[in-house]
Amino acid sequence: MRRREFITLAGGAIATISTATHAQQSTPRVVGVLSPEGPKTGNVDGLVQGLRELGYVEGRNIRFEYRWAEGKFDRLPELAADLVRLQVDVIVAFVTQATEAARKQTSTIPIVMVGVSDPIGAGLAASLAHPGGNVTGTSSLAAAVVGKQLELLKLVAPSSADVATMFNPTNVTFQAQQVDAAKAASKTLGLNLRFIEVRAPSEFGPAFDTVVHEQKGALLILIDPLFIANSKALAELSVKSRLITMTGYRTFAAAGALMSYGPNYFETYKAAAPYVDKILKGEKPADLPIDQSSKFEFVVNLKTAKTLGVEIPASILGFASEVIE
Repeated sequence: MRRREFITLAGGAIATISTATHAQQSTPRVVGVLSPEGPKTGNVDGLVQGLRELGYVEGRNIRFEYRWAEGKFDRLPELAADLVRLQVDVIVAFVTQATEAARKQTSTIPIVMVGVSDPIGAGLAASLAHPGGNVTGTSSLAAAVVGKQLELLKLVAPSSADVATMFNPTNVTFQAQQVDAAKAASKTLGLNLRFIEVRAPSEFGPAFDTVVHEQKGALLILIDPLFIANSKALAELSVKSRLITMTGYRTFAAAGALMSYGPNYFETYKAAAPYVDKILKGEKPADLPIDQSSKFEFVVNLKTAKTLGVEIPASILGFASEVIE
């Protein structure tokens, strides 16, 4: 073979290899997002921002497949199965029930959980330090904040010993954890809790009618994707019903509810980004310790307090991370 022909062939081979390598590198990795909430909350933006800070640009080297249950927890298994059929590189699952649904569908695709209160108790991990399976991620300890929510509620409404407590029984695992925490805290605080089941937005009105009819002056709305997705409607109903209301998510207080205390789920989603990054680079979820650090925020709406004629003690305002006036 002549030297010129050899150089031409070699150059062509190198170009082909280079092009193939470039194509392989430029193929976006696919991240599936499974959540019982809807996209309007904006929580998942924390994940997108966190990955962007790590060098992932949507459409260039990463792509997202979102599956929202819109508050319908019974849809989670089919949505999880859909992501598995797509053979995504990793699944990011929000809260316990979504993580359980994903884990039941696959034992090979890595799963990064977000905001799971008790991953060991739920059987999702062997231990925090060594999860041991295909699930790792963050634990928000959200159920543990229920006691603090009731404590703050009692400080603001000391004469309201009877507290209505709204929960969603279709969110089986997480709601059960919060209900148990509420019962335990109520004994210590000397509160009488009246649990009210709410499964859909159509039940919001009747639930508030019950609370008002039974003359409950205070209301605790437990953390749940259904409630978060409808925080504005619930906040408006709480003010209309003149209830001293404690919730678990900032958007409630921003929409008009009196108070909120709970995890910052934007930050919790963002904390999942390093897990996704490490997994996409080849690390195994079984070897990645679960992160229990959570950022909690306490928000007080003073405008609502004035509307309700409620005096918020200075000590409570001093504890608040945000005061809405």
